Amino acid sequence: MSVQVVCIIPSRYESSRFPGKPLADLCGKPMLRHVYERVLRAKSVTLAAVATDDERIFRAVQAFGGRAVMTSPRHRSGTDRIAEAADQLALAEAAIVVNIQGDQPLFEPSQVDEVVGPLLEDATIPMSTLIYKIVRAEEITHPNAVKVVFDDRYFALYFSRATIPFVRDRDKRADYYKHHGIYAYRRAFLRTFPSLPEGVLERLEALEQLRALEHGHRIKVVITPHDSVEVDTPEELERVRRLITGEEKQIPS
Repeated sequence: MSVQVVCIIPSRYESSRFPGKPLADLCGKPMLRHVYERVLRAKSVTLAAVATDDERIFRAVQAFGGRAVMTSPRHRSGTDRIAEAADQLALAEAAIVVNIQGDQPLFEPSQVDEVVGPLLEDATIPMSTLIYKIVRAEEITHPNAVKVVFDDRYFALYFSRATIPFVRDRDKRADYYKHHGIYAYRRAFLRTFPSLPEGVLERLEALEQLRALEHGHRIKVVITPHDSVEVDTPEELERVRRLITGEEKQIPS
C-alpha cells in the first residue's frame, strides 16, 4: 500500500514586516495560491491543505478551489499548527506530512519529493528537512539565512542564525549550508512535537526545529539543488514578480 503524503501550508495573516502577505497580489493571484498550486505538481503528493487562524485566508483559499483548515491562534510555531491540521484532516497514522511555508512561491515541486525520500526509505527517521549549499556570500553572515551543520550520515547537529561552522584558521575553507523551511514528518511524530516543552535554544534562536534536537529527536537533512526566495517584505515580493515575469534572472540552482 502506498504511503499517503499530505502537504499542509501554515499561513498567518499577521506579520510585523508585511501584514497580509499570504494574500498579497503576485501576477494576478494571491501569493499563497502560487504555493498551493506548486504543491499539487509534486509527484508524491496525495492531498494539500492550508492551515490558518484567519477567516480572510480561509475564504481566499476556498475561493480559488483549495482546501483550508481553521486552527487555533495560540500555536507556538508552524509545526504546532500543522499538527492540529493533521488531526482535523484525520490523517492515517502512517501518513507523511510535509510542511511548506506559504512565503516561498518559487519553490520547485520536486523539492517535496526530495524531502519525503528519507522517510519513505527509513521508518526510524521522525522528520527531515531541506538544505542548500550557499552560493551568495552575503547569506553566510545574514541572520535571516539559517545555517546548518550535520554529521556524516546527514543528520542535523545544529541550526543557527550565526555563521556555522566558524573557521578559526585562515588557511582553511568551509562549505556553508542554509536551511529551507520545507519539512516532512511522520504523522506519529506530529503527535509528539507539540507536547515537547519549548527549548532554550529554540527560544534564543527563534528556530522551532531546535525543539526537536534539544529533546533528542533526529532530523535528516537533504541537500537540494534548488534555492528559493522567501518573501518577508513588499520589496522581496516585487523581486519574485520580476523573476516570474523574466525581468530578473532566475536564482542560481
